Amino acid sequence: MRVLGLTGSIAMGKSTAARLLRRLRIPVYDADAAVHALLAIDGVGVAPVAAAFPGVETGGAVDRQKLGKRVFADPAALRRLEAILHPLAAKAGRRFVAAHARNRRRVVCLDVPLLLETASATRCDFVVVVSASAMLQRQRALGRPGMTEAKLAGILARQMPDAEKRRRADLVAPSGLGLLATLRALKKALRLAEAAPQRRQVF
Repeated sequence: MRVLGLTGSIAMGKSTAARLLRRLRIPVYDADAAVHALLAIDGVGVAPVAAAFPGVETGGAVDRQKLGKRVFADPAALRRLEAILHPLAAKAGRRFVAAHARNRRRVVCLDVPLLLETASATRCDFVVVVSASAMLQRQRALGRPGMTEAKLAGILARQMPDAEKRRRADLVAPSGLGLLATLRALKKALRLAEAAPQRRQVF
């Protein structure tokens, strides 16, 4: 089995690419959804996050808006939060990969926003970066509810530049040229991933 890593900066079209992969019957692990589950009622991340950031727990779950306000402009607090959540999300990802390996799937996908910024790339055999023009990225991002210029600048400052992500990718999937172009790139990525040697260092 090959593990395809899917990533891309904010508003580059990664979620659309993940949906297309699911339509192609590729199992996709959604790291964002995994984190939301960790912080929801009965999530294993609630207790450690509430202990590290008193006041963010409400009704047995972490209020992500309150948490966001605590960590957004505080790099040290963000690192503390990531030190709690990243290992838990990685464990969920390992369970996902192991389950599909037992079912003899040929390819699975790890959809991880910070794939290249963290050690997550070491769990992949092939990396796809979804990318669009900076102008389209900005237009998409600022169209999201609650997004501001300042917030977008802060998010981009924490992410690896798109040019560097593209350089590190095994394949770049365009998302600003229509769904058909993205789909073609993803189909090519799947063919290449299946044929590629296994290179992941961490399972």
